[in-house]
Amino acid sequence: MPADLFSLRGKIILLTGGAGLYGRGLTAMLAEAGATLILAARDVSKLQAVAAEEMAKGHQVFAEQLDQGDEESILALHERVISRFGPLDGLVNNAVLRPMKGARGGAAQFAESMRVNATGVMLMHHVFGRTMADTGRGSIVNIGSIQGMIGPSYELYEGTSMGDMPPDYFFHKGGMVNLTRFYAALYGPKSVRVNCLAPGGFFNRQPESFLKRYCENTMLGRMADESDLGGSVIFLLSDASRYITGVNLPIDGGYTAK
Repeated sequence: MPADLFSLRGKIILLTGGAGLYGRGLTAMLAEAGATLILAARDVSKLQAVAAEEMAKGHQVFAEQLDQGDEESILALHERVISRFGPLDGLVNNAVLRPMKGARGGAAQFAESMRVNATGVMLMHHVFGRTMADTGRGSIVNIGSIQGMIGPSYELYEGTSMGDMPPDYFFHKGGMVNLTRFYAALYGPKSVRVNCLAPGGFFNRQPESFLKRYCENTMLGRMADESDLGGSVIFLLSDASRYITGVNLPIDGGYTAK
């Protein structure tokens, strides 16, 4: 199989949330794969710093402002991107807002979460996906979570200050799976593919007792690091996956397979 089948060289890719826990690793790997990469998030100054780091390596990475909870901001980003770069080849929906801090969070926090993480994600598909469909090509990759597939495992957090999990995250990540299927069906006849990835836990200096329990519950015996998600994203953006759409793929070391 030709190696360039997995290349992103010549492809225009928009990645939302390119400076956070998942996003920084994705930025580095997508840029290394040859994409002309546009990063978009609310705090554009952080993205500009990331873009400068990648540009210094010879990569084409640019920063744009986006409030995913504001339809006008999404429309404005779309206009700027199309005017400067032309139609997208790929969109990675990675941005997420976490206003709800635990199970006791109220309705206002839940509604704010849905504004960004549900309505906003739908609008990204509606606005950018429609242009891809008009162009007759493209790939959308949604960054979901295994917590959109399973319930919380409270036993992992015993003896730690962690474990007060908010219901909004489970709700909107679960909804993202079927939103993926919806747009895969809608845009498929126009040669636009839509897929979802469901990452498991990422190592972020969690307490040792949690790490031990979590790793014992994965087949690979460890948590993910910043390089574990990018390969699958590149695959789904590249021509190597040209006959794959509507899929929700766990990237979890076997956690949900046990």
